[in-house]
Amino acid sequence: MTEVVVTNLNPRYTGVSSTAARLIPVQARQYDLALAGHALPGCPAPVTIAQARRMTRVPPTGRPFAIWHVRRNVEMRAALIARDLLRLPIRIVFTTAGTHRHSLFPRWLMGRMDALIATIPAAAEGKPNVRAVVPHGVDCSVWHPPQDRPAAWAATGFPGRRGVAAVGRVRTSKGTDRFVETMLRVLPNHPDTTALVLGRARPQDAAFLQGLKDKVAAAGLADRLLFPGEVAPDAMPALIRACSLTVPLPRYEPYGVTPLEGMASGVPFVGSPTGDFRTFAADGAAGIVVEERDLVAQAAAAVDMLLSDEDRLAAMSRTARQRAVSDHSIEREAAGIAEVYEALWAEGSRARDFSAS
Repeated sequence: MTEVVVTNLNPRYTGVSSTAARLIPVQARQYDLALAGHALPGCPAPVTIAQARRMTRVPPTGRPFAIWHVRRNVEMRAALIARDLLRLPIRIVFTTAGTHRHSLFPRWLMGRMDALIATIPAAAEGKPNVRAVVPHGVDCSVWHPPQDRPAAWAATGFPGRRGVAAVGRVRTSKGTDRFVETMLRVLPNHPDTTALVLGRARPQDAAFLQGLKDKVAAAGLADRLLFPGEVAPDAMPALIRACSLTVPLPRYEPYGVTPLEGMASGVPFVGSPTGDFRTFAADGAAGIVVEERDLVAQAAAAVDMLLSDEDRLAAMSRTARQRAVSDHSIEREAAGIAEVYEALWAEGSRARDFSAS
């Protein structure tokens, strides 16, 4: 019988989708697990929500209930219908990454979860029933350094001798404009380097993207600051490990997995002071975090310095990989989540009283 249902009710492959996709193969080795909703790469074929309800109508053998693990508002609602309206023997775990104050309805939903897991301490503040802080991890067997980085870069087909990348949706919150401005300052000093903006722009951000392309063209760098668009999830690891540096400069990031994926690939980063980037950076050993004041100037100086100092870049590359494996592995994340599941099961079938909330 199914012990754990992980939901994915967004048809688009988002950062939340990526989080679930990384974890599910690891969790499926430990639990009888079903993915409900839309397919995710490398994961079991999904079932529908209706099928997930049928699969958890009876408690799994040796457990007082099944657990539904949700990550979005729509998924909280679906799980609440299953638990409270259909009276299925399930408990609901919600992973929260946001550090902002949520509006009334999401707070109401979170108040009815059986357990919350925060990705960083700041995401736990002011939220009910947080059972653990479990940082996101990265699969270090999928994200790993290349045997020969120059050869790996040449195999990508992009120009130049090496690459620098920013990964994420093309929009202001992700700091795509800050990456472009940084590269406009750096690339003239490094004619052997190509910069990549890896991500798609939504229709409402099309004008923003076109403005960036126009600025690059006006600077005469359209052949070395490229916009390949969205890269398929299964193609991204090879592309990132071919790069020499990632430069994530978002204005807001609840946690930030892309620097970790680079680190696991032996690729250090220069990043903005958001998410958990300072922890990842390890006091400059695996990455450099710049301050918001004069951010573009600071980022450009840091990138320029690293691209000019191959010995330091190589040392940071080694440390980045070591830190990813020792402190930020997907197995470590899965173990932290499993502790929450096991604690809920150990508490048994006692129902929570939501009447006062």
